[in-house]
Amino acid sequence: MIKKAKKVLVAMSGGVDSSVAAALLKRAGFGVIGVFMELADLPSFKERGKSVKKVAQTLKIPLLSLDCKKEFKKEIIDYFLNEQKAGQTPNPCVICNKKIKLGLLLKKARSLGVDYLATGHYVRKLETENRKQKIEYKLLIGKDKQKDQSYFLWMLNQIQLKKILFPVGNYTKKEVREMAKKFKLPVLNLSESQEICFIPKTVNEFLAKKLKLKPGKIITKEGKIIGQHQGLWFYTIGQRRGIRLSGGPLYVLDKDFKKNNLVVTKNKKDLYKKELSAKNINWISGKEPKLPLKIKAKIRYRHQPALATITRFPGSKVYSLKFKVPQRAITPGQSVVFYSPNPVLKKTSRGQEILGGGIICLYEKIN
Repeated sequence: MIKKAKKVLVAMSGGVDSSVAAALLKRAGFGVIGVFMELADLPSFKERGKSVKKVAQTLKIPLLSLDCKKEFKKEIIDYFLNEQKAGQTPNPCVICNKKIKLGLLLKKARSLGVDYLATGHYVRKLETENRKQKIEYKLLIGKDKQKDQSYFLWMLNQIQLKKILFPVGNYTKKEVREMAKKFKLPVLNLSESQEICFIPKTVNEFLAKKLKLKPGKIITKEGKIIGQHQGLWFYTIGQRRGIRLSGGPLYVLDKDFKKNNLVVTKNKKDLYKKELSAKNINWISGKEPKLPLKIKAKIRYRHQPALATITRFPGSKVYSLKFKVPQRAITPGQSVVFYSPNPVLKKTSRGQEILGGGIICLYEKIN
């Protein structure tokens, strides 16, 4: 059980999840301080800033506003564009949670002398004791499997987890909306946040504006030229729509940045692979488990966790995952997240533990 603290800083976006998180903590007796992060000069952020103020007034809690636009541009927007230039398909939300939404806010929480930082993520934290009677924290998937956000939090560590609360993780989205009505929070008519918050319209429009066009050849896996693309960053592995060539359907198989070629295939089976390599590995426990290890792994947010065996290349920081069943469209730059193969504390928690994760990199074969 989490002991009641005098103060908790709640990251508030103006949406229903973080607003209910603040309401639940106040009801539980915490001294709640709301904080809104100004990340970009966009209408959507201004709308949410107004919503946060209304929620804070309704809950009668103090509200801080942090101007994080400079840090957000450097750590998230520039990162996103640089990865796209390098041929990767990045997931900026994962990095944002590590460096901005949790990283900067944990520093702010410490400076304010509060006990915890809370967010509206649909995940659960479990406090346990190891054999040496030392407290350890496990991160479990949220009760609502459709809204579970554990995929975006694999970079967390024990020091951070000690200070972070996830008040809505034990509820479903439906239950959270019902609580918002009960608390009379002015958030029910606010639209859900978009997938990438700093992109006002579509990803391709954003990339065309920032990275411009760079035409090249569209080729088959056999090397036959069948068309022209306008820039490799407009495509991702497995993509079908947007290729705009007759004789399809065609699927993006690879992006050759050295030759500026987009490689496509008609055969969907070509998209399936049984192995991937991953770098920048983080184990939430703080220590690498005994390898090889059987896990379940997600290669993208909406992907179903699949059985795999993870090992590490000898003398390297790069790891290899071998899946029991081939996976569709393994994409460099995306996160691969590791889960325990079996539920943790079946009767009380009914969920998988998030063990850690890494960034998918170009495929390397184990000798």
